[in-house]
Amino acid sequence: MMRALLATTVLAGVLAGCASAPSAEPPPRFDAVAAVAAIRAAGTSGDAELVVKPLGSNEVEDLREQATRLQAQGRHEDAASALDQALAISPGDPTLLQERAEAALLLHDLEGAERLAREAIAIGTEVGPQCRRHWETIVQVLAARTQAATGVATPSPADADARRQRDACTVAAPPRY
Repeated sequence: MMRALLATTVLAGVLAGCASAPSAEPPPRFDAVAAVAAIRAAGTSGDAELVVKPLGSNEVEDLREQATRLQAQGRHEDAASALDQALAISPGDPTLLQERAEAALLLHDLEGAERLAREAIAIGTEVGPQCRRHWETIVQVLAARTQAATGVATPSPADADARRQRDACTVAAPPRY
């Protein structure tokens, strides 16, 4: 009898706790596709900007195109694998590092995306559209971390430095006479 009374009391307490607990809304989910779109938009350049593109190997270019097709199909892991193969051929290519950083974002690998973008910056992409893509990747990673920590989907003051760095990447082309 005592056990039944104890069990009933515990069950009533548990149910009361469940009934009175406020329902918390889950924080908004990180939108990797929107983040990558923002990164790619940051990498567009107007006619007034100097853009230098190094020549690459045909094999690397084929793997990059394959990765683009796979991403369009939503096969993000396969796209990342194709980019990893390209990086094995050309490990110091900042464009490949950036594309792999974007693939990491699509896989919700924030640490990998930031690491790859910072590696591309360290290699020497300091100006132009590619530089903006690197820094926008970092801006997006920081915003995603803030969103995960606070539930707020707006940028925080913590990423102001990354935004300044991104904006400093724009350099006008030399005048042509």
